[in-house]
Amino acid sequence: MASLNKVMIIGNVGTDPEMRFTPNGNPVTSFRVATNRVYTTTEGERKQETEWFTVVAWNKLAESCNQFLTKGQRVYAEGRLHTHAWEGQDGQKHARSEIVANRVIFLDRQAVAALPEEKVEEAPTNEPESEDIPL
Repeated sequence: MASLNKVMIIGNVGTDPEMRFTPNGNPVTSFRVATNRVYTTTEGERKQETEWFTVVAWNKLAESCNQFLTKGQRVYAEGRLHTHAWEGQDGQKHARSEIVANRVIFLDRQAVAALPEEKVEEAPTNEPESEDIPL
């Protein structure tokens, strides 16, 4: 039986990306993204909920995210959901879910303009334009 683990989010970068390296020298970058949901209650009151996600990118994608993303920019991130579970020094169990990205699209025009030409040419042609992505 087939299975699928795929997550797609569009939101605002909430923290400047942090790049680090594995012991083997592979770059890994993580950053937080906030998504908003606006809805109307049964009483007619408009409410907004913010959901925070941690996005993790590896290798070349990690380098691009670290170089071109900054806090406040709009971003599309796509990947798989991964959950870490561990026991703290105090004996408490902890868990954290994150999106391991295989695609990140910078939606702000200034971020796209800052990309080197070869990066733009290498981008897959089936990437949606920011106007085509549902909000």
